Amino acid sequence: MMQKELQKTKRRGTTEKRLIAACVCLSAAGILTALAGMMDRFGEWYAGHIYPAFVFVLGHLNGWLPFSVSEIGIYVILAAAVVMAVRAVIRGKRTGETGRWILRWTSGVFLTASILFLLYVMNCGINYRRISFSEKEGILTETYSVEELGEVCDWLTREVNARVDTVGRDENGVMELSDGEGGKAVRAMEGLAERYESMRGYYPQPKALLVSEILSYQSLTGIYLPFTVEANYNGDMTAYNIPFTMCHELSHLRGFMQEEEANFIAFLACEMSDEPEFQYSGYLMAWIYSTNALYRADREKWAEVCQELDVKADADLQANTVFWDSYDGTVAEVADKVNDTYLKVNGQADGVKSYDRMVDLLAAYYQNDV
Repeated sequence: MMQKELQKTKRRGTTEKRLIAACVCLSAAGILTALAGMMDRFGEWYAGHIYPAFVFVLGHLNGWLPFSVSEIGIYVILAAAVVMAVRAVIRGKRTGETGRWILRWTSGVFLTASILFLLYVMNCGINYRRISFSEKEGILTETYSVEELGEVCDWLTREVNARVDTVGRDENGVMELSDGEGGKAVRAMEGLAERYESMRGYYPQPKALLVSEILSYQSLTGIYLPFTVEANYNGDMTAYNIPFTMCHELSHLRGFMQEEEANFIAFLACEMSDEPEFQYSGYLMAWIYSTNALYRADREKWAEVCQELDVKADADLQANTVFWDSYDGTVAEVADKVNDTYLKVNGQADGVKSYDRMVDLLAAYYQNDV
């Protein structure tokens, strides 16, 4: 009897310790979030002095592994949660203390979720409050006319057409990637840092998810996972998306979380890269965003621009449409709404439409730098 009582006391102590630790994590996350919200410069100071240390340490620790540590970690956590839930139910029935065992399991889940939330705040959430890339680098967006938007699209069409023959293609005429794209993405970001000081820092190689279909079903090209500070991308999608997406996700490792800015940074990194595949990817992705905006503003000009696009680039666009259409459905719709809500909660009022606001930055760049 004494032994049983001691075990019960120990289990209660374990549960209480987990709950206390979880509350500490949540309190720390709440304090950091409040500081970022109330103090104008806290987010910028944190992104410039504290966050880079996490990138450097975690980037080096996880960088030597060829797979996404976060991806594997999430699978392990989910599997462990299920196993422990079954174990709690079995032990509860055997001892007649089902409620106590379920509480113990719940405390473990609560602690794990609290730790992950704290990591999210430290490696992502606070960065939403930093000064934007465009503001730091003096790239100011201005009002532009439909005619000027047409000029941007004409410029991008010329750049895409000039590079369609510089990339490898398969038997169907669709772009293929060569090896070592992760290292090329790192070099592209390092090259960008030579021009823009705010982009300086350590860049680990981006990694394709082992089960990229998870992203495909959500209509996602990539994802930044703050738990291990990793830039991950969808390795199954049409090739021209990949260099641009790698650079997009790596931009988050400099603390720039706004999606339109990450898109613009990715474009700049690809444009300035020495690699033809990256240049083609950057210009074609910029072309897509810009012509989508032109379609809404002037369909006649849009049709004219599309007619000028090289048929080899059109083969890539057609392959891309076929790929994403194969995953279109309820899951993609729900994921889009979740992403939209997430972005709005983090201060991006346009939600998923904020990705398209890259065109504002492209127009400013074209007017001032091209």
